[in-house]
Amino acid sequence: MKVQGWLFLLCGVFFAGVDIAYWFWTKAATGQGEPVGTTAMAISVGFAFMVGYYLMFTAKRIGAQPEDNKQAEISEGAGELGFFSPSSWWPLFLCLAAAFAFAGFVIGFWMFLIGVFLVIMAMIGFVFQYYRGHFSH
Repeated sequence: MKVQGWLFLLCGVFFAGVDIAYWFWTKAATGQGEPVGTTAMAISVGFAFMVGYYLMFTAKRIGAQPEDNKQAEISEGAGELGFFSPSSWWPLFLCLAAAFAFAGFVIGFWMFLIGVFLVIMAMIGFVFQYYRGHFSH
């Protein structure tokens, strides 16, 4: 995981350099810096550093992985990677509930409250879908 962590940290440094260059370039062209693009690039700098920090912290906690060893073979990374859902309807219900809640901003506050309730119910169903029924462990 250290390789991925360093990759994201270096991307964050690159994004920071591009952000500074973009700000100076727009300031020279327009006489004032362009705030929307500069802010969007600053957010991507923050996201890249956040993911890089998380990956480096996790790599320190779980130890060396096969991808960190330059002499590792592909077979060293074999094994169970985790549980992946074979199929689930809950992402669809969650997106529909979120769309309903966002439409509530336009239609009315009552619709937004119903949408928030539906989003909460869909999130609970999504999180706990393998604790009941056929797929329970």
